[in-house]
Amino acid sequence: MERKGSAVWSGDLKSGQGQVSTESAAIKNVPYGFNTRFEDEPGTNPEELVGAAHASCYAMAMSLGLGEKGLKAEEINASAIVTLSEVDGGFAVTKVHLDVSAKIPGISEEDFQKIAEATKKNCPISKLLTAEITLDAKLG
Repeated sequence: MERKGSAVWSGDLKSGQGQVSTESAAIKNVPYGFNTRFEDEPGTNPEELVGAAHASCYAMAMSLGLGEKGLKAEEINASAIVTLSEVDGGFAVTKVHLDVSAKIPGISEEDFQKIAEATKKNCPISKLLTAEITLDAKLG
């Protein structure tokens, strides 16, 4: 299975502009630039997109882990905070923090935490990242 994302950039780093798209067109020609990445202007940026990818991957992977135990979530809410830091004169994604809350009938707190940690380790996007990944998982 292969999926494609693409971007077009015009201009220099600070005043240039880009557009990002996905093959499915779920995201199509969404603008991004220095101002949306480093200056908190409205718009997207690569780190936000990685966060959305990680959160959505995590939620799906958790449902797989639950299913293997004969459980089904009513709801899994996942978010990912991606930290971009200056490292050795350049920039790197250094951390991702996952926040997860879930409603899962019939699961103990202990089993939930085990599945949450295993999901953090085994989610395909987690495996892609070399950054430190932390997790707060709440059942409720």
